[in-house]
Amino acid sequence: MSLGFVVGESKPTFVTAITQRALSVGEYIKISSDEGEILGLVEKSAVSSAAFADVKNFDEASESTEIAEINKRDKTFTAHIGILGFLENLRKGQSIIPAIPPIPGTEITQPSKQDLEEIFSPKNEGWVKIGNLLRNKTIDAKVNLDKIVSRHLGILAMTGMGKSNLVSLVTKQISKLKGTVIIFDYHNDYTALNIPLINVIDAKINPRLLDADQLSEVLEIRDGANVQQRVLRMAFTKHVKESKEFWSKLENEVDFIVNSEDKKLKEIRTSAYRVQDIIEEAQRRFEDILDPDMGDPISFIKEGRTNILNISELSEKQANVAVAFYLQQLLKDRKDASIARHGKSKRERSYKFNSPIFVIIEEAHVFIPKDHDTSAKYWAAKIAREGRKFGLGLGIVSQRPRSVDLNVLSQMGSFAIMKIIQEDDQRQIASATESTSRELIAQLTSLNVGDAVLVGQWTNLPSLVHVEEVKEKIMGADQSAVNAWANAEKMKKVAVESTQGLVQKDLLLD
Repeated sequence: MSLGFVVGESKPTFVTAITQRALSVGEYIKISSDEGEILGLVEKSAVSSAAFADVKNFDEASESTEIAEINKRDKTFTAHIGILGFLENLRKGQSIIPAIPPIPGTEITQPSKQDLEEIFSPKNEGWVKIGNLLRNKTIDAKVNLDKIVSRHLGILAMTGMGKSNLVSLVTKQISKLKGTVIIFDYHNDYTALNIPLINVIDAKINPRLLDADQLSEVLEIRDGANVQQRVLRMAFTKHVKESKEFWSKLENEVDFIVNSEDKKLKEIRTSAYRVQDIIEEAQRRFEDILDPDMGDPISFIKEGRTNILNISELSEKQANVAVAFYLQQLLKDRKDASIARHGKSKRERSYKFNSPIFVIIEEAHVFIPKDHDTSAKYWAAKIAREGRKFGLGLGIVSQRPRSVDLNVLSQMGSFAIMKIIQEDDQRQIASATESTSRELIAQLTSLNVGDAVLVGQWTNLPSLVHVEEVKEKIMGADQSAVNAWANAEKMKKVAVESTQGLVQKDLLLD
């Protein structure tokens, strides 16, 4: 069925069409050409009325309404269509743009269900369903899991728009394949995720495995306290790391500085006193977090499972150190496995994991910030550059794209972008995703909860989809304050009635 015709100036990548009805943004259309059928995506849609073109007051508007109803030619439906490539090539996962633009007057039609299914719902191995096309709800939207591990994934959206649901869905699909996923859970959103093969770990830090600067962050020695940091570096020796009594040995080393008669050490005695207090206070405040006897934290991660690392109890600095440590060790492990697999290592097996790993960092703007360096950012950037060679994929999730380091963000090969209102966020996304047009970026403000623009290598074409809801996800949704208050009031009444009943019973017994 004819939808309309190409009009005006057309280009190999873009055409304008006059249509018989208003086309939805995100709708796919087909354009005939001598070289073959072309698939296009409606990126902008407009409706105009000749009767209302020069309306200046209410009376004119009222009269124009009657004229518009009588004149069937009054409405003009205009669609701005981005050309995605030849349909035949797109079925094979290849996007080839025509060299010659469609001729004005060329008819546009609807693609068939089969056309769309072959492109957006391929039956190839590794492709899994995450929802349906937003404007073609009968078409399953599938993504290529191989590409998110080998080329990384960014999930960006405002709070409450469905980021954690998408993370849960991707995790669930990988879990079905018995793949290894690690989620750094900064807000305790995933510990109640009810899917098979899940392993929840309350993240702790083994201070023996840190360097002096990392230990300084974990103990929360303030930034700029250079002398205190110097004292800690002097005290945090190899003997301290290897001592059975870690804290006692560390305190003794600081105590030696405090009591030393050395002239240079006397100059830093006041700072050494403060470091003593900090170490003592840290043992009390962080006894459930800092454990020098826990061994290697990596050993708690289980291969073939979804590993939820609950870092919600850690401060921002502590969480940063923990994430950096895990990222560093995971990259090392995958490198060692790769070297061993190619027969280049003469050492005994020195790696833990046999298969690829997908790491997801929630609240990425905290750990990979744009405006300053962190240890987690360093290792995340290294994985973004090198991880694909060793089977270590990176997923970053954030509601503040503008605050995420662009160098890391731009190395994400695939994106799911949900509702974004802030212009700074939109500009950052446009800078990081070359395949996202300005027209599509402009539509981000109008998306509903669960709607997403998918771009990049995990999908054959840019697409607007509605993401399937993961029923197994319990935490992460907004809490209803109204319901909580009502329930609390009910509990108070029950407690009062129960107390009154007991009092009456006691009086009767007396």
